Amino acid sequence: MELRIGQGFDIHNFSDDPGRVLVLAGVEFPGERALAGHSDADVVTHAVIDALLGATGLGDIGSRFPDTDPELSGADSIGLLALTRSHLQDAGWAVTNVDCTVVLDRPRIAPRRAEMCARLEGAVGAPVTVKGKTTEGVGSLGRGEGVMAMAVALVSRSAER
Repeated sequence: MELRIGQGFDIHNFSDDPGRVLVLAGVEFPGERALAGHSDADVVTHAVIDALLGATGLGDIGSRFPDTDPELSGADSIGLLALTRSHLQDAGWAVTNVDCTVVLDRPRIAPRRAEMCARLEGAVGAPVTVKGKTTEGVGSLGRGEGVMAMAVALVSRSAER
């Protein structure tokens, strides 16, 4: 069996658009300041996509889902993650597990962590953990300018390929 690890990262500024909704790991946080982006700006899911693509050598989120593609405007990132899983499966890869860290001071994600994990797990078909970390007021994230997420993914495929 072949095993590979991939690392993903994403960061988005907050948006001033009152029509946007904050989405993290496929879960909406109504009443919270949303993130700016071409799609739904789901930094957690974007980091997971990059980790999976990196682990398998299938490119990165920008090459697969470019922010210049008008068809992806407002796209649901969980749908993009499910499509990524399909690409992995076509190449003979299976997701073993994913671990994510989201860095933000608000909102608190602990009350919604199980829901976030379930949404990601449904799209990747494997266990996913999500952890929240605060910034302690450090840097641009500490000043409330945006949200950052990191992910690590383990993938496997049989040696026969």
